[in-house]
Amino acid sequence: MQQEEVDFYIETAKEGMNHAMEHLQKELLKIRAGKANPDMLSGLSVPYYGSQTPLSQVANVTSSDSRTLVIQPWEKNMIQPIEKSIMEANLGFNPQNDGDVIRINIPALTEDRRKQLVKQAKSAAEDSKVGLRTSRRDAMEGIKKAVKDGYPEDMGKRMEEQIETMTKSYSDKIDQMLQGKEKDIMTI
Repeated sequence: MQQEEVDFYIETAKEGMNHAMEHLQKELLKIRAGKANPDMLSGLSVPYYGSQTPLSQVANVTSSDSRTLVIQPWEKNMIQPIEKSIMEANLGFNPQNDGDVIRINIPALTEDRRKQLVKQAKSAAEDSKVGLRTSRRDAMEGIKKAVKDGYPEDMGKRMEEQIETMTKSYSDKIDQMLQGKEKDIMTI
């Protein structure tokens, strides 16, 4: 029974760490690096027949070149609500409506703005590391409890080392993701 309990704690920690990594990937996609990317609008919702609906469900979002996003609604009457939602989201974009599609020109990033975006990326990475540490702590407490309840102490130590190794591995992956994003942001 205790081995199953310890395995459960390790599996739960692994799931928590995977979740932290996935969350960081999503957050880093939202941070623009000067290039037009449809993921920049992934979190945007628009009013559609009385309910808030993700933009991707009411329009096609593409990048026509490295500086322009094109939003083509599936229904023409959605152009105004989409344009209004983009303005209200305060993303720093100025949508241009030509009656059929909405174009968003992505301005070139200034050096100060790049530094702000790097800080934002570092903050997201640190939040993910907090998630890793929380998962590690929960697993460690579970293993200590199992040892207290009769699980072999040397096995408990091995499991704790396994958790530490796993945490270090995920932390290194987060650092690599952050370095890649920093390089992407700072490249002109």
